[in-house]
Amino acid sequence: MGNRGMEDLIPLINKLQDAFSSIGQSCNLDLPQIAVVGGQSAGKSSVLENFVGRDFLPRGSGIVTRRPLILQLVNNKAEYAEFLHCKGRKFVDFDEVRQEIEAETDRITGSNKGISPIPINLRVYSPNVLNLTLIDLPGMTKVAVGDQPVDIEHQIRDMILQFITRESCLILAVTPANTDLANSDALKVAKEVDPQGLRTIGVITKLDLMDEGTDARDILENKLLPLRRGYIGVVNRSQKDIDGRKDIRAALAAERKFFLSHPSYRHMAERMGTPHLQKTLNQQLTNHIRDTLPGLRSKLQSQLLSLEKEVEEYKNFRPDDPTRKTKALLQMVQQFGVDFEKCIEGSGDQVDTAELSGGARINRIFHERFPFELVKIVFDEKELRREISHAIKNVHGVRTGLFTPDLAFEAIVKKQIIKLKEPCLKCIDLVIQELINTFRQCTNKLSSYPRLREETERIVTTYVREREGKTKDQVLLLIDIELSYINTNHEDFIGFANAQQRNIVNKKRAIPNQVIRKGWLTLNISIMKGGSKEYWFVLTAESLSWYKDEEEKEKKYMLPLDNLKLRDVEKGFMSNKHIFGIFNTEQRNVYKDLRQIELACDTQEDMDSWKASFLRAGVYPEKDQVESEDAAPADSFSMDPQLERQVETIRNLVDSYIGIVNKTIRDLMPKTIMHLMINSAKDFIHSELLAYLYSSGDQNSLMEESADQAQRRDEMLRMYHAIKEALSIIGDISTSTISTPVPPPVNDSWMPETSPTPQRRPPSSAPPPSRPPAVRGPTPGPPPLNPTPAFAAPPIPSRPGLPMNAFGNSSQDPFSAPPQIPSRPARVPPGIPRRPPGAPNRPTIIRPAEPSLLD
Repeated sequence: MGNRGMEDLIPLINKLQDAFSSIGQSCNLDLPQIAVVGGQSAGKSSVLENFVGRDFLPRGSGIVTRRPLILQLVNNKAEYAEFLHCKGRKFVDFDEVRQEIEAETDRITGSNKGISPIPINLRVYSPNVLNLTLIDLPGMTKVAVGDQPVDIEHQIRDMILQFITRESCLILAVTPANTDLANSDALKVAKEVDPQGLRTIGVITKLDLMDEGTDARDILENKLLPLRRGYIGVVNRSQKDIDGRKDIRAALAAERKFFLSHPSYRHMAERMGTPHLQKTLNQQLTNHIRDTLPGLRSKLQSQLLSLEKEVEEYKNFRPDDPTRKTKALLQMVQQFGVDFEKCIEGSGDQVDTAELSGGARINRIFHERFPFELVKIVFDEKELRREISHAIKNVHGVRTGLFTPDLAFEAIVKKQIIKLKEPCLKCIDLVIQELINTFRQCTNKLSSYPRLREETERIVTTYVREREGKTKDQVLLLIDIELSYINTNHEDFIGFANAQQRNIVNKKRAIPNQVIRKGWLTLNISIMKGGSKEYWFVLTAESLSWYKDEEEKEKKYMLPLDNLKLRDVEKGFMSNKHIFGIFNTEQRNVYKDLRQIELACDTQEDMDSWKASFLRAGVYPEKDQVESEDAAPADSFSMDPQLERQVETIRNLVDSYIGIVNKTIRDLMPKTIMHLMINSAKDFIHSELLAYLYSSGDQNSLMEESADQAQRRDEMLRMYHAIKEALSIIGDISTSTISTPVPPPVNDSWMPETSPTPQRRPPSSAPPPSRPPAVRGPTPGPPPLNPTPAFAAPPIPSRPGLPMNAFGNSSQDPFSAPPQIPSRPARVPPGIPRRPPGAPNRPTIIRPAEPSLLD
């Protein structure tokens, strides 16, 4: 005989879990745990066993459960049990499970009543259970016996609290009916961890063992010592029944017969017994499941909405339709052209905020990377002055020249112009690399058709490589054109007259205090001086400042840009950052006592961008450093005053003219690359790519769908239908199950220390009319909710089944006999004096006989 209510829930949970498994997710219902708490030999293990519907836990007199048993029920087709300490061994016979529990208990605690907090973990696999965790705990006791420690009461209490404090744990507070409920340790400890009573259910056991003529009716009706979820009475098998192998089915039948036949319980027999306890707990599980359904439903609905747009394309999909293939080819080539143009030209819709697009990257190459490369390679001052000196001398030959020779100027200028070829070709290579990356990015949408993607990339890349040669030829032609004629009549050229009077001018900023760049950089300093730290840097035309953060309120330092140069620094062994240094050409400290500061960027692009910004501020790379003291070694040539003036003049003329050429090249390079390469590639994609694709091979082979795409389409359709099925199942569970509201709060502020013994109710009668009502109750007034007598003496005898109210009047039970007035006892036990007549209001107290001093 299993738990029928649980068996009804199993198909619903299995369907829900199957639906979630089909979409690759777990249905995390997280069902609550159920723990039994109570005194020793209260029948906790029997209650737990009856809930499962299986006979497998050790029972007996005294303390039997001496270690916590964590019982995990797992829904499974086969039925067997496994212990954590016996991995790999499956127990099919549940008698062996009981024996193993007893043996494992003795192994840790010994056989002399010892206890241990180390739990026994048991898993029971069965098709008739839900995935639940049940906890059988040792009974609370106060006196140590055998090998038990002196503080056993506190040890067991701490052990119980460890499990029942969790909010997901339902507490079954088990109390035997033949003991005083008001002194129930189970109810006391349950109230500590669950003051609202939302997860505590009272269980009254051993109702069949109460003294004859007494009952627990008021308790089970939740009138005395009420609980929010009330009490459920059960009748477990006796030790004799267990020893006689009485099965659970027969025990449930006997329990049912007991409640139907007992005069005090038959009117509430439907709310009593193990089946009703199972039903109550199953309803708690149902409530929990229903509470989790809204969250599951909203999660599935959001997934369904995200899938619907993509699924719409696949609903009427036929992979072998030739018209579909032609249409798809045209659409994809057209889309590829549109995407490429958007990447290059920029677009207002669907702007990528995660990284730079192809066009933005090419723009940085044109205006940050290329100018920096030009400046970096143009001049080596020391070598340049030596070359000018040699050129002047070689032009004059054996004669001593009186004037500055034009030929020396032209020779030096042409040599410097030739040096422009390398950065120009490097710029073209960088742009081509970005173009190819952009093509690959745009062909990601063709991944459904790998053959088409491969052919498209091949055709476009081949075309770009063809244009690369023509672009490089054109750029070299531009440089050759500059070499062919030195235009000394250019409006920006300073001329000889100005060159003779002009000193070397440090090309500083036109606009002081102009902010050139802001951003985060890491300032690398040794650990002894503070270590590396990130600051907010602000570069202006006059200075470099850094702040604590971008609010720019707390300035850390301001460094003037005078006499500063840039220097490349190698990356550290463990560092991924790109580093460059700033130093002073006059060997002065740059920051504190440092001759050089190192600034680190996250990417190469950031570093190139910062270097280009420093160029705009007039801070040049190290190679541009003027070493005037070493300009002309004495052993190589003698610099007389006239030659020195001529070198200085030509140096100024070369500087002026190369500035004009640089300006021209910086302007023409982007235009040349755009015209010959990028715009040409756009036109090719729009007008000729489709024709190349058709001529490259069979259209059917081009439009063969990839296995991954077919699998993705099938997977998406399957997931779409699985989510719809899961939502349907959630709807079925919502309609086929019912939630029960939380019972209203009750007045459970009763004090266990002063409560009466409500279970035992010997015959009672109404008090004599002459006796004041204050004798057996509180002062007259509104009756309290939970009346308690003013003293702890035994109550006045009354008839069974008649609870007394605050004023001593019996409840009106339709099945009871009329109240009777008891007569004074005819005989008093020896040693007890008769009540003096002067105390009419004192109740009759019968005490046990005591020996007289005269005996």
